Amino acid sequence: MPEPVAPPRVLIVDDDNAIRDGLVEVFERAGFDASSAGDVPGMERHLAAKGADLIILDLMMPGEDGLSACKRLSGKGRVPIIMLSALGDDADRIVGLEIGADDYLAKPCNPRELVARARAVLRRQRDADSAPPGESLRFAGFRLDIARRELVDPDDVVLPLSTGEFRLLRAFVERPQRVLSREQLLDYAFDNDSDVFDRAVDVQVSRLRKKLERPGSIEIIRTVRGEGYLFAVKPVS
Repeated sequence: MPEPVAPPRVLIVDDDNAIRDGLVEVFERAGFDASSAGDVPGMERHLAAKGADLIILDLMMPGEDGLSACKRLSGKGRVPIIMLSALGDDADRIVGLEIGADDYLAKPCNPRELVARARAVLRRQRDADSAPPGESLRFAGFRLDIARRELVDPDDVVLPLSTGEFRLLRAFVERPQRVLSREQLLDYAFDNDSDVFDRAVDVQVSRLRKKLERPGSIEIIRTVRGEGYLFAVKPVS
């Protein structure tokens, strides 16, 4: 008889007691194992003692704020993060995605939407983790290791990728030499979440281009005016 599957563990980090308690209740009703912490040190103590599969992290908190904590935690192997913030303008959302957040919602948000976003983030994480060991794609002297989420340049130097950069680059290398609209890239890389928007794609593409630039080399990601972007080289496995 197969062992029961453990529910996903979500950690709510917010300095507002009412919000924390409300979200714990929402996630428990949705079948999650939900816990909470009132600040970043409390979050780190919980992670060290019990771990988590997903963090719901408030942006504005006393002491270390959510952006700083997210940036510090960002990188290969870290727990996925959804940022929550009362600051809902485009600049704040783009910064949150740039530093490694897996999603970003403005407060107040619909609890059902937050649960749906959490499931989508966990599904993307499972898909990435299920990549066969050693699976990689090579292009223009670069190597993208899917399982390890690493980009290695022609000089065998590992170039760090944020979560958003990795998703977009994977979307490109798996669909080479065809024009992809911003809407398609949102769909492929972010499940077309409504709060991940065109400008965020442009920012991530710009950052990827800088990492892929080599003296005298071709332009790997091309802009097709009025249509989107094209990955100009054909990767090989």
